[in-house]
Amino acid sequence: MEFVYDIRLLLAVLAPLIGAGLVMAAGRRPNTREACSFISAAALFVITASMVPDIYGGGGLRFTLFELLGGLSFSLRADALSMVFAVSASFLWVVTVFYSAGYMRGLREHEQTRFNTCFALALFGAIGCAFSDNLLTLYLFYEIVSICTYPLVAHHQDEESYESGRKYLTYLTGTAKGLILPAMVLIYVMSGTLDFADNIRTGILPVGVHNGVVTLLYACCILGFAKNAVMPFHSWLPSAMVAPTPVSALLHAVAVVKVGVFATVRVMLYVFGVDCMDALSLGLPTAYFVSITIVVGSIIALSKDNLKARLAYSTVSQLSYIILGVALLKPAGIEGGLIHIANHAFSKITLFFCAGAIYVATHKKDISEMSGLGRAMPFTFGAFALASLSMIGAPPVAGFVTKWYLLNGALDAGSIGIIIVLMASTLLNAAYFVPVVYQGFFGQPSEADLEHRYSEAHPSMVVPLTVTALISVVIGLCPGLFLSFVQRVIS
Repeated sequence: MEFVYDIRLLLAVLAPLIGAGLVMAAGRRPNTREACSFISAAALFVITASMVPDIYGGGGLRFTLFELLGGLSFSLRADALSMVFAVSASFLWVVTVFYSAGYMRGLREHEQTRFNTCFALALFGAIGCAFSDNLLTLYLFYEIVSICTYPLVAHHQDEESYESGRKYLTYLTGTAKGLILPAMVLIYVMSGTLDFADNIRTGILPVGVHNGVVTLLYACCILGFAKNAVMPFHSWLPSAMVAPTPVSALLHAVAVVKVGVFATVRVMLYVFGVDCMDALSLGLPTAYFVSITIVVGSIIALSKDNLKARLAYSTVSQLSYIILGVALLKPAGIEGGLIHIANHAFSKITLFFCAGAIYVATHKKDISEMSGLGRAMPFTFGAFALASLSMIGAPPVAGFVTKWYLLNGALDAGSIGIIIVLMASTLLNAAYFVPVVYQGFFGQPSEADLEHRYSEAHPSMVVPLTVTALISVVIGLCPGLFLSFVQRVIS
């Protein structure tokens, strides 16, 4: 792949950073503050979208800010894999700006300036990860995401949120410093560079490195990027649900967890490489390891009555599809895993948007209290139903594309065990999503609910969740845009 020097990479990273500064300057003027958030989000999406033709044509973009040592620089790149993450994240930030304005105003939340500032800074870190050209740049932006999202997790400033925030930082920065940082130093010492390879086959580790050392480094990278929520480093994610719903949507669909799985698969494919993983038989053991998270996460989700808690454990489970697909080391499996970065983003953000709309309109958090609400809030529960179908993997929604390619990848790898895991997880997905939709549309409301006569939340919340739900259907019916980028990754 031939890379072309392009300053748009720097502009894309700076857009949310400048947006954060403008939000801080706007202070307590809500209209100005939210206009600044929208303009910076729109600017990021436009800049990112402008790169699509270059990458779609098979090229790549690169921008080096400075070089520290030989093979060690702070530089950015846009390739097919980064565009899958960057396009979906930048677009969803635009949508989330509208939604969060309705949510935060509807509940009259405090410290909205700080909230919007940290939100923009989190996107600064996420886009930096998407466009990182090497492991050092990726690590630095990864840490920025962790630090900037702490105030969002601890937003309510009570004992529960502070405790969740401490757990959040301990897991995410502790694992990064304890596992990724030493692994990164050792990789640089052995290979003389931290730059990602130009293709997914070769990796950057030199021939002759002891197999045990490579395996240890690989394990450090899988577990060190704890934002991927692979068990046992997952408990920070359900705890972070104390944050406002737009933060939960950000955590689960746009920035934090997607940064974790993106960083994981970036290192798997562009540091170690398919050939190295295959030679050391690291692929299927990794797939079986994350299968535990897929199944156990779904079982725990099934036991939760709180809607956000159920969605949180669903995310724990669903993220590992991405790693599993790549670990199969087959083209169809890698395609299925990588396409799930976008498919999961649009569907999961819809689910959290719906949970927030339900709470703002009714102040209900538990599924057992939502009987009959679907008839009072048809758009919200209709969007929830569509997004649920995607999580289950039913056609014609986006998640079906993921499951189809993952199953084909498992067949190509000859792994009956992985096929059983995928089928079992699909049944578990249906078991914890279908009752929510059924209860909403067909459940019998309580007498108090009949007297209250609930209705939809403000349009600023309902419109975004409807848009993201419909887009998840569109990319299920026409998966070509994201799939074309994914196919360029493996070509």
